[in-house]
Amino acid sequence: MTTKLTTVYIDLVPADIKRLAILCGAFDDNIKQVERRLGLEIIYKNENFQIIGEHRYAQACSELLQELYLETLPVKGKIPSLSADDVHLALQNLISTHRLLEVKSIDQTSTQSLSIKTKRGIIKPRSENQTNYVSNILKSDISFGVGPAGTGKTYLAVACAIEALERQEVRRILLTRPAVEAGEKLGFLPGDLSQKVDPYLRPLYDALFEMLGFEKVEKLIEKKVIEIAPLAYMRGRTLNDAFIILDESQNTTIEQMKMFLTRIGFNSTAVITGDITQIDLPRHQKSGLRHAIEVLANVEEVSFNFFLADDIVRHPVVARIVKAYEAFEHTAEIKAAKVEKK
Repeated sequence: MTTKLTTVYIDLVPADIKRLAILCGAFDDNIKQVERRLGLEIIYKNENFQIIGEHRYAQACSELLQELYLETLPVKGKIPSLSADDVHLALQNLISTHRLLEVKSIDQTSTQSLSIKTKRGIIKPRSENQTNYVSNILKSDISFGVGPAGTGKTYLAVACAIEALERQEVRRILLTRPAVEAGEKLGFLPGDLSQKVDPYLRPLYDALFEMLGFEKVEKLIEKKVIEIAPLAYMRGRTLNDAFIILDESQNTTIEQMKMFLTRIGFNSTAVITGDITQIDLPRHQKSGLRHAIEVLANVEEVSFNFFLADDIVRHPVVARIVKAYEAFEHTAEIKAAKVEKK
């Protein structure tokens, strides 16, 4: 059934160019946030605004814009600022008061929405689990992708991040992973701090280079639009308007995982990927990923996606290797249980 669209016209008076600029935000960021959250199109010229969308949402949006415009009234001759956080909170109140369902600008029901042009062509999910994973990333604030290597967890998350950046739904991409040695002692690493942690973050660079090209990635990193950093650098930060990916999360401690999840700010999306069969933490430490799966199972706006060996998109032998390890470990567990009973 096609939704009938309505156009609502409002004039924000008294007209004031400076106040209107504050309302709309730099590069119309505030207007774009309202459009994105309510599934509307807003066209304006000076104080004249047109709101195009479903009737209830368009009417609610007209109230919101007038309320926000009142917030820009000068105080002691100075016009107050209107941040993205202020708009977010006003939207939350509007959605709650009018009992509206929040709308995402990306079509959540179609995997065709993920159509990022790269050197390899258009990236699309290849299996049902990958399709569900992409759908959950698009509609959830926090998504977990758990499964063996080669199932596309990180690759698809990076693709979604690039899509969000290209659509100007986020201002930056932040990629992070814990700097944990995978069963090896690397000893002293030469170079500055960046050069020391780069080996741990190389898989994230590889995905970006493949999708965007080396030069563009370097420019975006230089402009701080893309940030790649070890997990320890996340402490004390609040990440707004960002697409955040935590890779190799099975190597986080419980404290690190909690720290990361509490960094997420307004208008941000987080994707946490990991493989609980490849934990490199000391044996006495519980994985933060394992703990999060238990603790957050029933939390709204948090989705979990579990991949299987059949979802592996690397060389076919990789899937057979993973299945062989799973079968061996399962047999070992049965034998251990029998020994305990005796």
